[in-house]
Amino acid sequence: MKHRSYSGKVLYLTDGKGEMGREIFYVTIQPDGTRTMRATCEMDDDRLLRDVVMTVNKDWQPTDSFVRLTIEEKFYGSSWFRFTDTTAECQGYTAIEGRFNQMFETPSRTSSFGTHPVHGDAWGLNTFKQRTPGEIAQREGPSFSSSHLPNGGSGPYLMPTTTYIKRQYIGLEDITVAAGTFKAAHFQMLFDQFSPIDIWATPEDCIPVRLRWDHLKQTYDLVELSGDAR
Repeated sequence: MKHRSYSGKVLYLTDGKGEMGREIFYVTIQPDGTRTMRATCEMDDDRLLRDVVMTVNKDWQPTDSFVRLTIEEKFYGSSWFRFTDTTAECQGYTAIEGRFNQMFETPSRTSSFGTHPVHGDAWGLNTFKQRTPGEIAQREGPSFSSSHLPNGGSGPYLMPTTTYIKRQYIGLEDITVAAGTFKAAHFQMLFDQFSPIDIWATPEDCIPVRLRWDHLKQTYDLVELSGDAR
């Protein structure tokens, strides 16, 4: 087989409490640039378990995804998503609403889909093509999320993203975490309702090394990484 792959683990660290969650991920990259992320996210304080499969094309645009939520040890909802040049669709089932379908017509292919794993947030680094320090990138094309809650604990639905404004590239920085020392690209996700999210990610595969969000008073650190990661 010609694909390459890597896997790892991120810890969710809450100020004053320590480890309050974790994320285990496994990513495969095909020769044509298509990549699929499989992530399991555990949030102890919310008793939330999220399973995500997410595929993007060589341009990092989403093609399809699956999200399943368990909250307080009970099934909450699961949905399948598909994106084309002209549509975004969802077929789902939740414990509250039952079966539902959603379809949005889009002027172009969806540029990003937020499924809430930290690894998916780090993929936002691909917005910066030139990566000039101080550069701010506006969102290009339609964008969706599986939940508008900060912890991703609703739905999962296909929800147009309205709060996200732009991303700002800060520059390359040396970051040391339990998984090692990395030359990481630092950028910020900028919102109109929340404080920025600071993310440090590897420049090529956009693997999250560290993420900090003051809004949730949490830091997310890479503690394990193996395989052909770049």
